[in-house]
Amino acid sequence: MTHQPIRKAVFPVAGLGTRFLPATKAIPKEMLPVVDRPLIQYAVDEAREAGIEQMIFVTGRGKSAIEDHFDIAYELERTMTDRNKDISVLEPTRLGPGNCAYVRQQEPLGLGHAIWCARDIVGDEPFAIFLPDEFMHGSPGCMAQMVEAYHRLGGNMISVLEVPHEKVSSYGVIAPGKSHGAVTEVLGLVEKPKAEYAPSNLIISGRYILQPDVMRVLERQEKGAGGEIQLTDAMAQMIGKQAFHAVTFDGKRYDCGTKVGYIEANLAVALGRPDMADDVRAIALDLLR
Repeated sequence: MTHQPIRKAVFPVAGLGTRFLPATKAIPKEMLPVVDRPLIQYAVDEAREAGIEQMIFVTGRGKSAIEDHFDIAYELERTMTDRNKDISVLEPTRLGPGNCAYVRQQEPLGLGHAIWCARDIVGDEPFAIFLPDEFMHGSPGCMAQMVEAYHRLGGNMISVLEVPHEKVSSYGVIAPGKSHGAVTEVLGLVEKPKAEYAPSNLIISGRYILQPDVMRVLERQEKGAGGEIQLTDAMAQMIGKQAFHAVTFDGKRYDCGTKVGYIEANLAVALGRPDMADDVRAIALDLLR
């Protein structure tokens, strides 16, 4: 059976990034670099690897740096070219008019509301969602792994990771059904359960493939936890009505929404880079003395 391809991805990037103040007072948190690439660039590169063609950014006030990043920097490129400097490093940052769109979330009403703001651009086709704070590091990328499973099974997909049982209370957790390799049937979703009541230790980890029906669910969704429109609540309503599976990501996840996770991501990426790994390892060992 052929399933409708995943051509579009939504990036909800309207958050204020208050955990990283004052660094994020004038710079979007999604523009914070992991070594030498912004978090949002890693997410877009992951989407491209998965065959996604159009990037939809749900922004807010003060997020113009994201638009500038994916635009052509004429003055910079001309100056570098005149000085015989290689500008190929900028190639991944160029998104043409047909490959990106921007829409405003005018009120901070939650992740579900942010996704709903993109409804007119998404249209009536399945789409991916990327939370750039969730830095998914691996090859092939998380979304490429999910798209491969989607081509076989269709329906809705979420990425999950195994964590120790004592840590599940900090995350959304799936109630699992049958498993086939890395793919697990989803029977239910529980938001931040107590460890003793958690249906599994598989946590939702910031990547989604959803059918367009979720937009109609979000249209009539009432506010949930924190007075916000929750995407998890909308997805829970679709379970049992459509195919719903989880893909256990074969790679590493770094929670760059926290300072410790962000530092860990920088160290991990730097230690994996041949041009700096030895120097960074020596620095880290020296600091630990």
